[in-house]
Amino acid sequence: MINYTKMRENRPLAEILRPTTLDDVIGQEHLVGKNGIIRKLLASQFLPSMVFWGPPVCGKTTLAFLLASVIHAHFEPHSAVTSSLADIRAVIKDANERLASGEKTVLFLDEIHRFNKAQQDALLPHVEKGTVIFIGATTENPSFEVIAPLLSRCRVLVLNPLTESHLDTMIDRALKHLKRTITDEGKAFLKQVANGDGRALLTILEIAAHISPVQPAIGISTADIEEAAQKKMLQYDRTGEEHYNTISAFIKSMRASDVDAALYYLARMVAAGEDPLFIARRMVVFASEDIGMAQPTALVVANAVFNACHTIGYPECQENLAHGVVYLAVAKKDTTAYRAYFAALDDVKKYGNLPIPLVIRNAPTKLMKSLGYGKGYQAYTKETLLPDKLKGKKYYVR
Repeated sequence: MINYTKMRENRPLAEILRPTTLDDVIGQEHLVGKNGIIRKLLASQFLPSMVFWGPPVCGKTTLAFLLASVIHAHFEPHSAVTSSLADIRAVIKDANERLASGEKTVLFLDEIHRFNKAQQDALLPHVEKGTVIFIGATTENPSFEVIAPLLSRCRVLVLNPLTESHLDTMIDRALKHLKRTITDEGKAFLKQVANGDGRALLTILEIAAHISPVQPAIGISTADIEEAAQKKMLQYDRTGEEHYNTISAFIKSMRASDVDAALYYLARMVAAGEDPLFIARRMVVFASEDIGMAQPTALVVANAVFNACHTIGYPECQENLAHGVVYLAVAKKDTTAYRAYFAALDDVKKYGNLPIPLVIRNAPTKLMKSLGYGKGYQAYTKETLLPDKLKGKKYYVR
């Protein structure tokens, strides 16, 4: 006889704690909260075809499953990586048969961006006719990765990364199930090493709970988490001294065109779980502050890295960061534009709003023109257009 209770006990912790109702979902309050759009749609038992856009492991699959269960629909999960058009046609065939008996089908296609145009085209008639309620999931911008006709038939919902508060809630639920405690340092390191991945967090915590001695007064320690994750804790507090020391070393290494040092400090920050957008923002600033006119395309590259980090996230965006760091480190450096601006800013603070020369003032009325506004203006004059008090002043010297 099959012991189903034993089978449930053998499931991984992440599976045991998988939400079974929308109230159990951690995060995505803007969608499933009291005033979230999904709550409002489900109140009338209506579910349109949708595309979930969000970072990896933020709960896209779980949310799709819960939506199907709420409207009592059959759930068909597939991945664009492993499924073919033949698989999808089989789903459509079965969905038609269910529909004839009044049962809806939710077709969930993970990584929809992996389907090419022809494959996505094949979904169109079935989504349009309502044969299936289609839910696609992607980590990529659907504006670029999902064909326009399919996108126009779906509502795009953006899922957010799990925050530290969400991970705290997840840890608390897990510890309650495991009947264990954890030290404050161990908890902080667990969140750091999980890097926003809820499934990884639960897996590491479950292993740590099994390899550590049960000591209620002490709890699961940092050493237990290190062993479970097979990753050593780096001395890197995002709000502490080491955080500022590392980012300082990173910037100064790029400034000195020391590519190897810059990559090393980048690797330290990434390995410690530093927010990639924080690193990328500093690179955008560096592109104008330190490289400037020596290589103006540096700002384009830095912005591209920032956008890549925003769209892709870890782990893949570490490659974009490395690409950008090498580019910025080897680029020629020129701070003249940066220094010129702040020299001008100093004069603004020193002299206030000096009178703007009449020749370049706006002259929208006859009165203004009669007062000399705009008189004698020449677009490509060689004369200085600074206020009289600053005539002859040079901020930017090439």
